[in-house]
This record gives sequence, structure tokens and C-alpha cells, in this order.
Amino acid sequence: MASRQTGVSEIAERYALALFELADERKHLDDVAGDLRALKAMLAESGDLKRLVKSPVLSRAEQGEAIAALLKRAGAHELTRNFAALAAANRRLFALPQMIEAYLAELAARRGEVTAQVTAANKLSDAQAKSLTEALKKLVGAKVTVDLKIDPELLGGLVVKLGSKLFDSSLRTKLRKLELAMKGTG
Repeated sequence: MASRQTGVSEIAERYALALFELADERKHLDDVAGDLRALKAMLAESGDLKRLVKSPVLSRAEQGEAIAALLKRAGAHELTRNFAALAAANRRLFALPQMIEAYLAELAARRGEVTAQVTAANKLSDAQAKSLTEALKKLVGAKVTVDLKIDPELLGGLVVKLGSKLFDSSLRTKLRKLELAMKGTG
């Protein structure tokens, strides 16, 4: 299992770095990053799309046509579309989520940015997102990119992962701590 994960990471990093270098050379780093963020969101929201990229049953051509149509309809840049087509042709679409993460991590690292993984119970308003980003920027002392995920099971509050540090102010965690404290005193 670990060797498969390592293999997927290595594939993802190689593909992402190749895309990054090409996008950098052609001055389309942000266009591709925007496309990849949109594709990441689509993957998170669509079970059908997840099955498409992971399916060993579909042929390379079928996967390639489907991902090309999706990206064209989404208005993705030509570089992004060609990249996804190449990944499909080489039977590497299964590693697409890791490729996206590797590309975005490389972009952030080259720009001196830090990415914060934030999980919230509900979608943040624009004002809340801006306030959170500013607070994290002050904490870190660098530009912060927020990667937001929604998990209604948190009930309220936030979980913020910044590098190796985890800040959990979720209502779910507070209730668990209260429950443990009550069991300990009973």
C-alpha cells in the first residue's frame, strides 16, 4: 500500500512539475492554477467525475474525450486541457487529484506563500474568508492561500492546518472534550 502511494506521488509530482515549467515558460501559471482549482472543486463535488478519473474499465480514449469535453465546457486554458489529455492518454488520470495538489504546492512555494487547509462547518462569507486570511497572514508572516473544505459534522467553528500545526476550534471537538471531562468526574 505504501509503495503504491509513493508511486502515485512520484507520478503526480513529475507531471505537475512538467506542467508548471511549461505554464511558467508560457506565462500562464495563474490561468492553469485557476483551472486546476476549479477542477479540484469539481472532483470534490462529483462522484461521477471521481469515478471517471479512477475507472480502469474506461478506455484511454473514453477518459480523454470525457475530461477534454469537461475542461472545454469549463473554459479551461489550452495548456490545462492538453495536460489532462496527456494524463488520460498515459493512463494517469487516477493521479489527477495529487497532480493538482503538487502543482498548487509548487506555485505557492515558488511565490513564498503558505497554504492553510481550513475546514469549516459552513461556507464562509467573503468577509469571514478575508478576515481569516488576514489573521493567518499575521500569524505566519507570509502570504497565505486558504484551501477551504466544508464539513457539516464540525457543527461550528474551524479546523486550520498550517504546515505541521493544527488549530481545532470546532464545536464538535469542544463537545467531545466536554463529554470526556464529564465522564472523568462522574
